[in-house]
Amino acid sequence: MMRYILITFLFIGSYSVSNAQEALTWHTDMNEAYEIANSENKPLMLFFTGSDWCGWCTRLQNEVFKTSDFKNWAKQNVVLVELDFPRRKQLERELQIQNYQLQKIFKVTGYPSVHFAKPGLAQDGKKNLNSLGKTGYVRGGAQKWLEVANNIVAPVN
Repeated sequence: MMRYILITFLFIGSYSVSNAQEALTWHTDMNEAYEIANSENKPLMLFFTGSDWCGWCTRLQNEVFKTSDFKNWAKQNVVLVELDFPRRKQLERELQIQNYQLQKIFKVTGYPSVHFAKPGLAQDGKKNLNSLGKTGYVRGGAQKWLEVANNIVAPVN
């Protein structure tokens, strides 16, 4: 009996590790994400969300971002950035300022909003983001959403 329990725990433990390895990294620090995207020559995928109040944001995450199709695509094609605008939880002040600045730059007026941008440098040497396009919730699940995303990022890759 003890052997069976031990084997079960080993199986559950290895399953948890493999699931953790599949988890995506959603950056919240734009400077860090910019540097990674620049070094890996990938566009940024900026996900503007209201994590604790936006039903369509949750639906997009469940139908697309949590699927293995999206995870595989994202690892190969983009650096993920979550820019959250919660109503009930409090973000750190620096994060709030960063997110609102990016909201203004990309003229985000509704959620969810997903913008793709290529990191670059302006002529004065300052960091720059070149907009590639945007999308939001797309009916039809991960495959339909990825078709839209590929049409935006494909010319870059």
